[in-house]
Amino acid sequence: MVGIVIVSHSQKLAEGVVDVTKIMADGCPIAAAGGMEDGSYGTSYEKIMNAIESVHGADGVVVLMDMGSAVMTTEMVLEDLGYEDVVMVDCPIAEGAIAASLSSLCGADLESVKQEALSARTSAKL
Repeated sequence: MVGIVIVSHSQKLAEGVVDVTKIMADGCPIAAAGGMEDGSYGTSYEKIMNAIESVHGADGVVVLMDMGSAVMTTEMVLEDLGYEDVVMVDCPIAEGAIAASLSSLCGADLESVKQEALSARTSAKL
């Protein structure tokens, strides 16, 4: 299965997205990388790296970020890890995480999981 990582400036936000996603797609490998090691707001290189490593398998990983330094720090981690099968996706993290996780749980490949996450960009709520 494709792993999913949620990167946020807030530990609670990242963990909340993971919790909600597990309600819909329990069994999909998903990890939160939110906030700093001391619980404060920010983005942690180590947390992102550890989260990716914890869900990385033969099918790759999709990483969803909230904004700003979450994107920049994730880019640095990916550059250092050198994995070709870890991709960043620009989409809403809650909707994208659920779409990606359901797709992964159904056995979709990395590109298909990425496309499902991207589809959350245009999903109407009303």
